[in-house]
Amino acid sequence: QVQLVESGGGLVQAGGSLRLSCAASGRTFSSYAMGWFRQAPGKEREFVAAISRSVGSTYYADSVKGRFTISRDNAKNTVYLQMNSLKPEDTAVYYCAAREAGNLATSPKGYTYWGQGTQVTVSS
Repeated sequence: QVQLVESGGGLVQAGGSLRLSCAASGRTFSSYAMGWFRQAPGKEREFVAAISRSVGSTYYADSVKGRFTISRDNAKNTVYLQMNSLKPEDTAVYYCAAREAGNLATSPKGYTYWGQGTQVTVSS
């Protein structure tokens, strides 16, 4: 089992920034595509961003495009989500996930391993 641990969540004012980190165990981290999802109370888990095992391939949900940036550091077994220009609508628990494939996926069903989540709250 691959273990994923998120960190970096917190409370921020609208317009502010946060950077989430997800540290992964396992020597095969570089073989996985990685994704970020979020879930607000009473809502379905929503795709946010994904990155392939090659750092040149990323994909973003329309709601965050231009504001969020996903990146990875394979040497550190870590994936990041830089969140800028945060809006109250971004408030959710954010989860990182690992996919046992190198290509991108936007469905939660495409991911095998999940972190515990980190709360992001954006106040207005």
